[in-house]
Order: sequence, then structure tokens, then C-alpha cells
Amino acid sequence: MSQATLQGAAETAPAGPFGKRAGLILGALVIVALVALFAGARYGLLLAIGLGFGIALEGMRFGFAGPWRAMILRREPSGVLAQLLAIALVAVVAIPLLSSHAGELVGAQAPIGFAMVGGAFVFGACMQIVLGCGSGTLVNAGSGNPVSLLALPFFALGSFAGAWGLIWWTDLGALPILTLSGGAGLGVTLVLLALAAAIFLWRAAPGAVKLSRRHAIAAVVLALLAIGNLLVAGQPWGVVYGLGLWAAKGYSALGGDLSASAFWAAPGSMERVQSSVLTDYTSLTDIGIILGAFGVAAWRRGALAAKLPTYPARAWVATIVAGFLLGYSSRLAFGCNVGAFFSGISTGSLHGWVWFIAAFGGAFLGIRLRPMLGLEARS
Repeated sequence: MSQATLQGAAETAPAGPFGKRAGLILGALVIVALVALFAGARYGLLLAIGLGFGIALEGMRFGFAGPWRAMILRREPSGVLAQLLAIALVAVVAIPLLSSHAGELVGAQAPIGFAMVGGAFVFGACMQIVLGCGSGTLVNAGSGNPVSLLALPFFALGSFAGAWGLIWWTDLGALPILTLSGGAGLGVTLVLLALAAAIFLWRAAPGAVKLSRRHAIAAVVLALLAIGNLLVAGQPWGVVYGLGLWAAKGYSALGGDLSASAFWAAPGSMERVQSSVLTDYTSLTDIGIILGAFGVAAWRRGALAAKLPTYPARAWVATIVAGFLLGYSSRLAFGCNVGAFFSGISTGSLHGWVWFIAAFGGAFLGIRLRPMLGLEARS
């Protein structure tokens, strides 16, 4: 074979795994750098934190909906215990910081009310139907999961719609915001987390792994990223607001009038609707989660070649409905597994505990509904 032929073959040969992976890393660095350049260093750092969340969740195959399902169906507590561990690690840092820097940092604090409890229950059911919570839907969509790719836009629409009428729902009745603050609040939070862990350990199946090494590492990584999010953004890790904001921007761009909604017409919300998405903290971490999960999936497979499941038509309809209800119910519940459960409890909000109980109860219903809706794969 001539030298010219060898050179031509080398030029046309596809890039190897190392080249593809180097390209993914370089692409991520370029995106972060561009956001930092045009929006500011803080926003670039938040996008990087979001990428970290996406890489950790997809790379370590960790989330919220899956571990709950494993506990309910097989009594495997490892994933749920890792969630509680991560929350405890964040709480140790976040609750004291919130007490000492009240004017600089805010917690994920919300009132307990009828709509909040009902919203959490519906969310728990729907996240088992689509096998993804707020962060899980972003991760699964980023990695090419067809169900999540379909559910995600309807999740955003549901979040927008739920926020639109949020004031009406909260007027049905709610307690004042109740928080656990300071050293005493941290102590109570850690005791409650230990009690919850003890209950899951008690219910564990004989011989089940209590806390796997992978889950323990994922818990530590997520905790570090969540603490970083709090310090950089001045607020806890959240998901749902960003999705609703994207829909609100779309509605406004199409000529829709947001003034009829007390939530979206509020000065803070209107300012975010009119500003760049690259200056909204939650949007940046949401985008980062999608891109991070995409990068991990592409790193593993070289391409996003997810096979389309052979679901019946009712399963795809159920995915659309469940996706919308995920967004709508999470606004009523003041967050999803991230904003209400993870960030709520770790910043001392009692509504996070109520959310956890209600959503876990809803998960039992969702698990029963999933096969009835035709969403158990028949490949």
C-alpha cells in the first residue's frame, strides 16, 4: 500500500474512543467558559456544578425514583440510605450557614398545606410511572431515554401551569413556614434522618446490601455539589422552577400575557422571564444536568442509540399526562425530590419531611399503575 493511500486512510478513519472523549471534555470546558465570558464567572461556575450533577447522577447510575422503587418492590435500602446520607452531609454545612448568613443565603423553605401534601403524593405516583423525578427526567432525557424525552417538555408546561394558579391552591389552607434552625435544628434534623434510616434498615430484605460503595460515593459527591450550589447561588439546589421558567419564556415569546398570573407577574418572576436564561441559577444547573448526562452517555456508548420501546399507544399517552402532572404537582408541592425532599430537609424546612412521606406513599400507587398503563417494556 502506498504512502498516499495510508495517509488517506488515516484521514478518513473515524476517531477512536480517546478522541471522542477528549472532544467531550473540551466541549464542556468551552461551553462553561463561554457562559462565564458572556454572563459572568458565577454563572459559568453554576453551569459547571450542573454538569457535575449530571455526570454524577448518570455516571454513578444514581437517582431518586429508582432507589424508592427498589425499596418498595425488593426491600433494597441502599439507594434510599444514600439519599439520607447525602441530605445529612449537606445539612451539617447548610443549616449552620443559613443561621449565620441569613441575609446572604436562603433555604428551600415552604409552608405545609393541603395542596402541598396532595401535590407531593401525585408527584410520587407520576415519577414512578415515568421512572424519573425532576432531576431524573433531566438525566434520562440527556442520556437519550425516549420516555423522558417525551415527558420533559410536558413537565415544563406543567410546572408553568402549576405556578400560574399556585396562589389559588395555597389559599385552600396552609401553615406558616416551619423550620429547624441553628444547632438545635441541625440536631433534630440529624436525629430524624437517623430514625428514617433505621426504619428502612428494619424493613430491608434479609441479605440485602445496606449501603453499597457506589451509592455511598454518589452520596458524598452529590452533597459536595449541593453545598457548592448553595455557596455559589446563595440558594439550594432546585430543578422545577427552571423548567417552568422555560415554558413561561416560550409563552411570553408567543405573545402570551403573564399579568393574569400572580406568580408570573411578580417582579422577581417577570425579571427572570425577561432576562437571559443564562442568568437564572436553576436553569443553568438544569441545563448542566442534561449536558452532563449526555456527555456520560456519549462517553459510554459513543452515541445516543437508545432503542425505542415497544409500548402500546396508551403508554405514550400516559407518559404525556404523567409528565404534565409531574410539573404541575411539583409546583403545588414547592419542589420535587431535589427542591423539596433533598434541599428542603437539608436546609431545615419541615415541609421537606411532609413531602417525603406523602411522595413515598404516592410511589406505591405509581408502581401499581405503571404495568396497567403498558409501561413495562416488552422488548
